[in-house]
Amino acid sequence: MTDIYHLYYCQDVKGEIPALNYIDNLAKKDRAKVKKYIDFLQQNKGRLNEPFCRHIKGEIWELRVDFARHRHRIFYFIFFDKKIILLSGFQKHSQKTPIQEIIKAQKILNYFKNNQFIINYE
Repeated sequence: MTDIYHLYYCQDVKGEIPALNYIDNLAKKDRAKVKKYIDFLQQNKGRLNEPFCRHIKGEIWELRVDFARHRHRIFYFIFFDKKIILLSGFQKHSQKTPIQEIIKAQKILNYFKNNQFIINYE
């Protein structure tokens, strides 16, 4: 039995892939740093200590990637069978996590629970 956690991206109700879209649209250096942190997340079974990860609400966790002046956040959850499922991403501009970003991630999670449609880009 393997301890490798596999990475998946969750679609939203529109068929878009918010976390992947966010990561793909980052500047090259920021994208590399975010992907490096995602690799660490996989290696550590979906759990990193603060300040790298933080529990948000329910099943939703936040991967925290600070690079220069940019504060990238990727919402994710852990699903059985060693799956890390990325929900959405955004750049944080204030001290508090915007409630609309949490609501967006929760809607994506709910859509997943109803449809269980994920995409593996490993």
